[in-house]
Amino acid sequence: MDSPDFRIDTPAPGIAHLQLCRPERLNALTPAFFRSLRAAVQALDDAGETRVLVISSTGRHFSAGMALETFDGGLPMLDTGSARKRLAFQDGLRRLMQTVDVLETARFPVICAVQGGCVGGALDLATACDIRVASSDAFFTVQEIHIGMAADMGVLQRLPKIVPPAMARQMAYTGERVGADRALAMGLVNAVLPDADALLAHALDLARQVAEKSPLAIAGSKRALNYAVDHPTHEALQQMTLLQSAIFDLDEMHRAIAAWKAKTAADFDPIGTIPPV
Repeated sequence: MDSPDFRIDTPAPGIAHLQLCRPERLNALTPAFFRSLRAAVQALDDAGETRVLVISSTGRHFSAGMALETFDGGLPMLDTGSARKRLAFQDGLRRLMQTVDVLETARFPVICAVQGGCVGGALDLATACDIRVASSDAFFTVQEIHIGMAADMGVLQRLPKIVPPAMARQMAYTGERVGADRALAMGLVNAVLPDADALLAHALDLARQVAEKSPLAIAGSKRALNYAVDHPTHEALQQMTLLQSAIFDLDEMHRAIAAWKAKTAADFDPIGTIPPV
């Protein structure tokens, strides 16, 4: 599942670690990266063994965002010179958006560990993750406004649900850099660590805590939280009654309770494969 842009390993049972690995290019992203990301995350989800995914990077910066050459004739869909081409642009853009959506829809939580710059398309990626943590030198930028376009892969839709809406607007309109401490204060990240090594250690420790829990309960919790973001409480509660009836499992609970009493890790079955369509 590796690509030229990232590698994937399994540092512990149930934990997948996807690491961007083009530091010489500041881990700049291309459309091919996003397609590879979608395929890799879907493959992990389909296999049903992964309980949590950590996304990190290498080098000074998490990612400089979309490679600028993409906008200089590097993407055929950018031709909007006719009605047919504009319609194709819409469909192409939605497919590109779906390559980020996969992080949100995966059954397992995704933890994003950011060091240095998290710029443009990289912030789209980060805001689609469940949890973000950062090193002290991290900064976050809605870069697209600097090159004359509105960000279009999810950050404008997700950021106002993570940070105060007025702060999301300020970031979107000015393209200012938001440093790690400020990101922590506004709720964009959950923790700030001294350096990249401490950051990755912290992210993997969080992942281990998640991986110890029932994957069925974790998947249900993620689905309920995602639904509640865009629905009023009474609708989210109705969804929860249906969801709970689908995932309630006494055997799973007995294992969890026994392990909790014994102060040991429970032995849960994998969540299982997703059958091919």
